[in-house]
Amino acid sequence: MKLGRFLKHLWCDERDVRRVLPDDAMRRLEARVLDSERRHSGEIRVCVEAAMPWDWLWRDATPRERAIEMFAELRVWDTEQNNGVLIYLLLAEHAIEIVDDRGLDRHVPDSEWKAVVDAMAAEFRAGRFEAGLQMAVDVVDALLVKHFPLAAGAANANELPDSIVTR
Repeated sequence: MKLGRFLKHLWCDERDVRRVLPDDAMRRLEARVLDSERRHSGEIRVCVEAAMPWDWLWRDATPRERAIEMFAELRVWDTEQNNGVLIYLLLAEHAIEIVDDRGLDRHVPDSEWKAVVDAMAAEFRAGRFEAGLQMAVDVVDALLVKHFPLAAGAANANELPDSIVTR
């Protein structure tokens, strides 16, 4: 493990999460996820971590590996149609990862996810974390509506919580 990476994670904590996403921004983002899920059968989760746990740093895990672990821990994979999506931020490393389950993955090429991540990064660099996350939720929403729309009169089973996970 490199000292610089260790120090970045040492200096990041929950206060950094609250700085970029205050409580009112979290509530608006949660409402956006809930509203989105009224239009499709998918599930969207958002996770913002200030820093990786020490054991993950010790074994030199990548942000992508951590995002995949959070995808599993938050049970995003555990949806009826395998159409869950995790939007993951690791503040200490300015890392953005989008992990989609196999149901949606077969419809969306990696290049499309990369474009979303690049757009989010531009918003974040400008200090607009809420706007960047809202844009990401909107793009995921559009993809889920396109590939997993609700049947007329149907309702999303809301298989997962809509709350934003922070650590």
